[in-house]
Amino acid sequence: MAAGGTDMGDAMTNPAEMGERSGPLARFTVLDLTRVRAGPTCVKQFGDWGADVIRIEAPPEGDASRRADFSERHGSDFQNLHRNKRSLTLNLKAPHGLEILKRLAERADVLVENYRPAVKHRLGIDYEAMRAVNSRLVYTSISGFGQDGPYAKRPGVDQIAQGMGGLMSITGEPGRGPMRAGIPVADIAAGLHAALGTLVALLEREVSGEGQWVQTSLLEAQLSMLDFQAAAWLIDARAPGQAGNAHPSVTPMGAYRTRDGHVNIAPMPAMWQHFCRVLGLDGLSDDPDYATRQARLENRDTLTGLIEAKTTQRDSADWVARFAAAEIPCGPIHSIDQSFADEQVRHLGIVNQVRSPALGPLSLLGQPVRLSRTPSALRSAAPEAGEHSEAVLTDLGYSAADIARLRGTGVV
Repeated sequence: MAAGGTDMGDAMTNPAEMGERSGPLARFTVLDLTRVRAGPTCVKQFGDWGADVIRIEAPPEGDASRRADFSERHGSDFQNLHRNKRSLTLNLKAPHGLEILKRLAERADVLVENYRPAVKHRLGIDYEAMRAVNSRLVYTSISGFGQDGPYAKRPGVDQIAQGMGGLMSITGEPGRGPMRAGIPVADIAAGLHAALGTLVALLEREVSGEGQWVQTSLLEAQLSMLDFQAAAWLIDARAPGQAGNAHPSVTPMGAYRTRDGHVNIAPMPAMWQHFCRVLGLDGLSDDPDYATRQARLENRDTLTGLIEAKTTQRDSADWVARFAAAEIPCGPIHSIDQSFADEQVRHLGIVNQVRSPALGPLSLLGQPVRLSRTPSALRSAAPEAGEHSEAVLTDLGYSAADIARLRGTGVV
């Protein structure tokens, strides 16, 4: 039953499973010890591109359909985050559970976790402990505020990071107080940055032969998303504030009222005269109050009134067509259902289908990037808890009797 170390990319599946699990990352095995959103977002990238992802879950207790991260296994959120994975239930507090995890780690390429620092040390699954098992392992940690420092022990969630990372101070309308973004920006950004860092570590391992510890946090990821607003402070010593739907440094650019709703119009500064012609405001283009970018910013409110006096005379679709014909950026403001009904969204094919044995056919968001030869794929729906425990343990060398004893003692 002993499991020896393997070279990079030796997957832990049998040949038949490998045939089903093609893709550019099919040679990698990823151990998923993540919960909630940032960690699963990271791991989802590997599963979609073909890696063998083994999700380590606690053995079910009570209502097995409801998880510790408050999502329902058969709910849409869980199904989106945990597709393309196998599930192994494992009690990491039990010595035999920890032994199984380490045997998995001997043969794995990546381990991703988002425990608080003290928890993983208490469990004995911290980076140094797992490196001792497999020096080629890329160990990826996602936390609220970092693995060390004054806030390292604090729990962190997306909204806290949005507030601490400055996003809520620049989101929303001026004078209306802080506003969170409508999506979990910090969670998603941390997950994507963690995936990027993990891929870089795997590439570096091809040269050095060694794994390493990849770290990110919700706070760092949120700060990185500030982009030009961060540069405004770090370089210009200017702290941007809220600008609502208007662009903070360019106008006209924002949401404008129409006869039946709103549209986004975003002409580049070089398009100013052309923009005025489409609106029927030709005389405005050379008006000294609006002729320069700075003048337009200083007179933004008055300019917005002049623009909306025109845009409210026609429907949104009419303006979208007129500005598109003039090659000036303009688009409707969709509700979620309208977004997925949009002809360009449908053409891009970002919505993929997968069949769940429990739920039937499901529509899920696929990857937003295409590779011409080795595309991503949705191969399987989110697994049931422990659905693949027997297969994974058998692959490790455990007999049917061994597995029965592990189940009987609550290890799996």
